Amino acid sequence: MCLAVPAKVIDIIDLLATVEVGGITRQISLMLLPDVTIGDFVLVHAGFAIQKVDQEEARRTTELLKELAGYAE
Repeated sequence: MCLAVPAKVIDIIDLLATVEVGGITRQISLMLLPDVTIGDFVLVHAGFAIQKVDQEEARRTTELLKELAGYAE
């Protein structure tokens, strides 16, 4: 199963972005989406931004992931 997680882009240097997911930051590649800008929301899979999403879609997806995590406990 593949899972992509929504993240907010908070910094970009060349094709390397710093993103925030649930209060945690990490660096990802923008090689597949070079037109992303600071403040955009993206889906992250395996360290790569694979799709731009709007803020509302990112919020809904995050809520669904939290709900799924609750079922796993």
